[in-house]
Amino acid sequence: MSFEELRVIIVVYSSALIPLIYLLYSYKKLPAWVPSIYIAAFIACALGWEVWFTYGLVDGDAVDLRRSAVLSSWIPLHLNWFLNSLADAGTVTLGGFWLMWRMCSKDNQIFSTWSWKAFGVFYIWCICQNIFVELFLYHDQLADGKLLSWAPLAPLGSYLNPELFSFNGRSVMLQTQIPWIILPAVIYAAVIKYSNSQLIKST
Repeated sequence: MSFEELRVIIVVYSSALIPLIYLLYSYKKLPAWVPSIYIAAFIACALGWEVWFTYGLVDGDAVDLRRSAVLSSWIPLHLNWFLNSLADAGTVTLGGFWLMWRMCSKDNQIFSTWSWKAFGVFYIWCICQNIFVELFLYHDQLADGKLLSWAPLAPLGSYLNPELFSFNGRSVMLQTQIPWIILPAVIYAAVIKYSNSQLIKST
């Protein structure tokens, strides 16, 4: 096992499991919408692209064909989409909401009324983390020539997938960025709607 492979394994399991453990431990202290949004984000990410990318369902290669045998052994095929979706829901989504809350002076109003500043923070976080993942975590699995499946939240598939830019010999492609270009506004709108529905029920 190389250091690079060990780093990927640690990051994948940590980003998937640490937020889940924290949520299970602290859910009574968190706003009522948090567990529901976590589950909704998990489902959206799993069905939106993670399952499709993992198994190569439509004109793509399964993840086992796009990475080393060591990674496939430590992150099995049938667990891959599940761990990635947990990380998407926890580290990316809930982590992004925590970040935008901190950047907006811990104003809880941003979760019941649309704030462009808050959304901007969340959107930039989602895009930047995804670029980081493509460049430094999954670059071997997502490199040019590795075919990813079409997916509902990656609707252009590999059919229209230009390189956006490259860094240090590693490419960032359009297909892998599209899900996090589409999803942040949907998730934020869902938080506001659910948060307001909870307020109505409590009155």
